[in-house]
Amino acid sequence: MPQPQTNPPFAIAIHGGAGTILKANMTPELEAAYLDGMRQSLAAGYDILDRGGAALDAVQAAVNAMEDSPLFNAGKGAVFTHEGVNEQDACIMDGRNLETGAVAVVRHVRNPINLARKVLEHSKHVLLAGEGAEAFARQHGVELVDPSYFHTEQRWQQLQRALDKEREAGGEQTRLDHSDDKRDKIGTVGAVAVDRAGNLAAATSTGGMTNKRFGRIGDTPIIGAGTWADNETCAVSATGVGEYMMRLVAAYDIAALMKYKGFRLIEAADEVIMRKLTALGGDGGVIAIDRSGTITMPFNSPGMYRGYRYPDEEPVVAVYREE
Repeated sequence: MPQPQTNPPFAIAIHGGAGTILKANMTPELEAAYLDGMRQSLAAGYDILDRGGAALDAVQAAVNAMEDSPLFNAGKGAVFTHEGVNEQDACIMDGRNLETGAVAVVRHVRNPINLARKVLEHSKHVLLAGEGAEAFARQHGVELVDPSYFHTEQRWQQLQRALDKEREAGGEQTRLDHSDDKRDKIGTVGAVAVDRAGNLAAATSTGGMTNKRFGRIGDTPIIGAGTWADNETCAVSATGVGEYMMRLVAAYDIAALMKYKGFRLIEAADEVIMRKLTALGGDGGVIAIDRSGTITMPFNSPGMYRGYRYPDEEPVVAVYREE
């Protein structure tokens, strides 16, 4: 658990996904790569805050760094759908005024969080999806790429394993299976921050779930489910099985417990993740921060890629539950 300074001038936390992440399944080289990727993400966001920049810019930069890495299930490392394409969702939220931008089911946007930021700034709408979202991206100069940019062999083989298992089970499944191969299916990246002005922001980006079907959209772009930021309470980014986060409206529920029941941040996050999510049968976690710089990162899965940094301290990154 992070040990915050007393009212630090700014702070940032990130996650790179939660699920069945076990040390026994991780090579030293791969673990080192994940840790380095998280440090790069923290550095990108921290440097902005350190220069007096806004929390909104910091969380966007931190998420960009993970979207550009093939290690994480967002941007370059996005997983494949049942049809063998990459469909991505993202959301960014400003705690000063609750302004939000979100996108879903985009296939050609190199950094979906950048498109979400454009929606926040230049659209009267909050959530854009599919072809409409990509038309908006072209209008506003967001970088588009050929779908081949997102093809990585690791993610392609994850899809092949999922398809083989589906065939062994008797063919087409009408419901997403959340029970097997959680290493392959769960993954999201996110960041939360408080800046020197005391403003909060949150950003989340994901490639969804391996072998997802029927245009499935998870919790990431759903305001209050996977992403929330409000200066009155906290900023939250969630990861895990999105269907459960949506049913709980998990990110907003943490803020609501603080606002209406007087919970402190750590108590509220534990109530939602460790009690409510567990009782519902879901798994995953959140990163959350309040205006005082308190950070909490509860998760009920075996592991969660996560990290944080306070001023004048070294960045802290971790993967497994015991860390």
